[in-house]
Formats: sequence, C-alpha cells, structure tokens
Amino acid sequence: MKAVYYEAFGQPPVLTDVPDPTPGPHSVVIKVEATGLCRSDWHGWMGHDPDIRLPHVPGHELAGVIVATGRQVSRWRQGDRVTVPFVGGCGTCPECASGNHQVCERQFQPGFTAWGSFADYVAIDFADINLIRLPEALDFATAASLGCRFVTSFRAIVDQARVAPGEWVAVHGAGGVGLSAIMIASAMGANVIAVDLAPEKLALARDCGAVAGIDASQTQDVVAAIRELTKGGAHVSLDALGSPKTCFNSIACLRRRGRHVQVGLMLGDHASAAIPMDKVIAHEIEIRGSHGMQAHRYPAMMEMILRGKLAPEKLIGRTISLAEAPEALMAMDKFAGTGIAIIRP
Repeated sequence: MKAVYYEAFGQPPVLTDVPDPTPGPHSVVIKVEATGLCRSDWHGWMGHDPDIRLPHVPGHELAGVIVATGRQVSRWRQGDRVTVPFVGGCGTCPECASGNHQVCERQFQPGFTAWGSFADYVAIDFADINLIRLPEALDFATAASLGCRFVTSFRAIVDQARVAPGEWVAVHGAGGVGLSAIMIASAMGANVIAVDLAPEKLALARDCGAVAGIDASQTQDVVAAIRELTKGGAHVSLDALGSPKTCFNSIACLRRRGRHVQVGLMLGDHASAAIPMDKVIAHEIEIRGSHGMQAHRYPAMMEMILRGKLAPEKLIGRTISLAEAPEALMAMDKFAGTGIAIIRP
C-alpha cells in the first residue's frame, strides 16, 4: 500500500510503498477514506512523542470501511463504515472499567503507538471497545475531521469545563481545536470570545458562533481585554493552541472559581509553562486537561451533528491528496490557512 513514511525525526517524510497491515486477534484493518492533518502529527514527526518508534507512518484522525477483522472481534464486520477515537482503551484496566478509556493505562493511539492513517489502510487494535459506527448521513471527510480536534473539544467543553448557558467562554487559538470549541460552546448556549493573531481566523470564529474576537497581535493586554468584555473575567477559558503564553493568559483571564481546560499540546520546549498559581489558590481556579474522548461518548455528539446543532463540516478548510501530505505535515508549525485539512488517499 501507499503510505507517508519517515525513518528519522525531523527529516522529510516520503510517499512510498509499505506492507499492507494484517489484523491481530482483537484488531480490524480499515481502508482509509479520509484522514485529518493535525498539529499532533507534526509534534510526532519532530520527535516530541516518546511512544513513536521509527520507522513510522503518522495519522490519527480517520474514517473508512473495515476490510478485515481479527478472529476475536465480535461487533464488527467487513463493509462497516467506522471512525475511531485517537486514544483507544484496552477495555480491561481500572480506568477503562470506570469508563475513562481516554486515559487508559495501556492505550492504543494510531499514528503514535502504532502506524497511522496517512496510508491506504490502517490497523486498529481493541476494535470492539473503540470503533464508532458512522451514520449513513455523515460523509467520510466530516467524520475524519472529528477524530482528534472536534471530539477533544467536545469533551473539554461539555464534560471537563461543564459549560452552562449564559457563561462567558474564552478560547485562545482559532485553529481546528479552537474553532471546534467555539462551535460547541456556542451550541451549549455560552457567550464565546475568540483570541487569535490572524484576522481571517477570527472572522471564521465568528461564523462558528463567537460573539467577540480579540486580535492578540494588536491587543497589548489580552487578559485585560477579556476581563473588560466579560465584566470580571471568563467563567471558562480554554487554551486550544498550547504555548506558555496562551496557557498563562487562559488561566489569568478567569474570574473567581473559573475553570481552565488545557487542550493544546504542551510538548518539547513548551512542556513546562509558568502559571499564575497565586490566582489559582486565592480564587479557587480549577485546572483540567482534556485528552480525547471515549467511544461511548460519541453518540451524544453525533446526535447534535445529525440534528444540525453542530456543523463540523464548516471547519474543513481544504482537501489534499496523500502525495501532498508530506509537505503539508512539515508546514504545520507555520499555522497557515484556516480550518482543518483533510487528506483523501
């Protein structure tokens, strides 16, 4: 099969022929119909993820059709249209037993712990626990766009931040994660403020439901601007980018007893960020992470999509071929363009 492949971190990946995957006892093989291009893939290619073993095929946001199943897979058949969370649970550890597959002790991550979906085919382990059946009304490109950014934002807004109607929500970064969070928080009835450096991204944020936008390149004090707009600070703030500056601002802009959720990855040089701990203590600020979403939580999100309350297809910025993926992957650190890029093998 054709796949995007690299043998060294930070070196240009190539499109080449590699062996087709075969299913293990608990696995399926999926023909990839669409896969998302995510900054997490760039972090992996740069060597920021300790789970990756070289050589490697990236890609973790995917949708497609099952073409082979392992002998112990009972819930799935050839021809089923499916997607999968980017974090898969083993189904047997204590965290999985509590329903928290997204922090499984033996988690499976396509594109990180195993070869991923920048390919014609991909193998997915623990299939009975992790696959999600796609409604016929949902196309493959939209389904792939959910895989990491949208579902992580859904869990961040709905489960971790517990956003309520009428609350002020600040979203720092209007890329794929940020736009997803803006759309979801708006659908939950919140008043959303988008923060970004690019006017075109702020314009798209408004289309996704933001009631205000702050251009951080033109605003000297982002925290003060948010506090003024919200008359005292946001109830919820989300760092969708993952930098020391946006992390600090997200916590600092909260009102008393506010909730910060970290979604943007803090890896490499950004792994340790300063936070205003004095405010965290004095104002009883809540800090949480959001790392994917369990397969059993997808139905709530899918229902909102099918009912038209969420429109993730609006977040797709461009579609590229597998041959264009290596160059696009290497350029992910430039934050160019708007929306989510989808690769169609």
